[in-house]
Amino acid sequence: MNEVLRGIIRTFVRMPQGMAVTLKHLFKKPVTLDYPRKKKPMQPRFMGRHYLERYDDGSERCVSCGLCAAACPSDCIYMEPAENEKGERYAEVFEINLLRCIYCGFCEEACPEEAIFLGHFYEFSNDNRDSFIWTKQDMLVPHPRKDNPFKTLYRRIRHATGIGDKVR
Repeated sequence: MNEVLRGIIRTFVRMPQGMAVTLKHLFKKPVTLDYPRKKKPMQPRFMGRHYLERYDDGSERCVSCGLCAAACPSDCIYMEPAENEKGERYAEVFEINLLRCIYCGFCEEACPEEAIFLGHFYEFSNDNRDSFIWTKQDMLVPHPRKDNPFKTLYRRIRHATGIGDKVR
């Protein structure tokens, strides 16, 4: 009988404690976002969607050297090189399997031409597995486009410090 009374007393003592926690958080500002309408700002270091850069004249930067594919730990990049009439190399086929990609950014660091970079876009879910194999046409940045100031600053720092020369 003593145990039953102790249990009842404990219940009536702990119930107001639990309600106090609930009331304490009831009038605070909610931490959740109204996601589809309001999106969380990403950190500058966030690595999301893959993009292939272009030169100012609209031609693609990728020379299909294969360093990004070699640096990729998950082996998700496939490319086939080709040459145009001027003798310049370009990637005839450039594919990334996003189901295998771990978004580490090694491809971005290894590229001597700074042709590939990972942007801040993160909403590319789909219910079809084939849509996660992106081709060059899916990743090419539209031309002309507004230049990203962070990307320009990143390129200047790489060239000033010689980091780009070490990768080559």
